[in-house]
Amino acid sequence: MSFPTARLRKAIVENVFGQERALYALLAGTGIRIGEALGLEMKHLSADCRTITIEQSCWEGVIQAPKTKNAYREVDINCELAKLLKSYIGTRQSGFLFANKLGKPLSQTNLRRRSLHPVLKKLKVGKAGFHAMRRLRITWLRKRRAPEDLIRFWIGQAEQSVTDGYSKLSGDVEFRKQVVEEVGTGFVVPACEERPMIPMRPKTWSERRIAVAA
Repeated sequence: MSFPTARLRKAIVENVFGQERALYALLAGTGIRIGEALGLEMKHLSADCRTITIEQSCWEGVIQAPKTKNAYREVDINCELAKLLKSYIGTRQSGFLFANKLGKPLSQTNLRRRSLHPVLKKLKVGKAGFHAMRRLRITWLRKRRAPEDLIRFWIGQAEQSVTDGYSKLSGDVEFRKQVVEEVGTGFVVPACEERPMIPMRPKTWSERRIAVAA
């Protein structure tokens, strides 16, 4: 199942808060895999948040290397989505982009069960996994006539023809940024100031002691 309309995709993003809003917007606006998103660390984002580097993924708390060479890549983000990420990140300079209170990566299973499925139920939509957002992004890029070799580069898919190997578009950063702005996200990215984008952070040792004593 996929998310069929821009209105529904916007509704999903607006019905979650804090880091889940940033996560869902990133998934829908880039098409990266959920494991790749959960494996992102601050060092993988450019200073302006307009480019993320994929070099690892996370499965149930375990960080692992991408399974194929094509999965190692840079993914460009349009300005609207970049502003949302910058608001969410704030002054953080290290750690996982999406983390629990202990600073460890979020659990994909818990997110799906405790967040995504309840939101879909609230919106009266059948259950779906995070991969639906990836399919959505690919479909949107093709509808907007983005170059096919750029789509495969951003998504991390293998080359499908001999001529793909001769294309140099993936190395043209300015062209990539131009295209990602032109195609947009396919949904309205919530304004940064609509609700506070507060990430979870690890508790200090003193905070944990106070919580236990209470």
